[in-house]
Amino acid sequence: MRHPDPSSASTNPQPEPAPHTGDPAVPSGFAPFHTATGGFISLIGPVHVREVPGVPPVIGLRIAPQHLNLRGIPHGGLLATLADTALGHAINHARGGPLSIVTVSLSTDFLAAARLGDWVEAHVEIERLGQRMAFASCRLRAGERVLLRASGAFAVVGPA
Repeated sequence: MRHPDPSSASTNPQPEPAPHTGDPAVPSGFAPFHTATGGFISLIGPVHVREVPGVPPVIGLRIAPQHLNLRGIPHGGLLATLADTALGHAINHARGGPLSIVTVSLSTDFLAAARLGDWVEAHVEIERLGQRMAFASCRLRAGERVLLRASGAFAVVGPA
């Protein structure tokens, strides 16, 4: 998955820190997450981001009916996509972006199910930033419950 730097879109700069959206379903401090190209992530949203200087950004999503699988729980692909997006965005943020990075590997462990209406947040920890490769891990949480843990390796392929 390619991770464009959302702040590279001059028409959609990211505020620091993000103001509240005015939507009561979105926690304070989160703003709409805009990517430079829209693409797949725009199909699963609305996705939000909280960016505070000095810490990795947090990506958030309210679980809605369209996110559920046939068992009535959020589809694992949705959660994996959210983790992959959060990892790539946090790496770009830590590198000072805008960079074009791609996912080389992504490992996920599903630990608990989210529920309809849950606010899910992706919290990232950067493990290593090299010149050409970066490594990070992520936890998706709904409140205090950890839903998913993921780790990934990402290649820097050039400027965004």
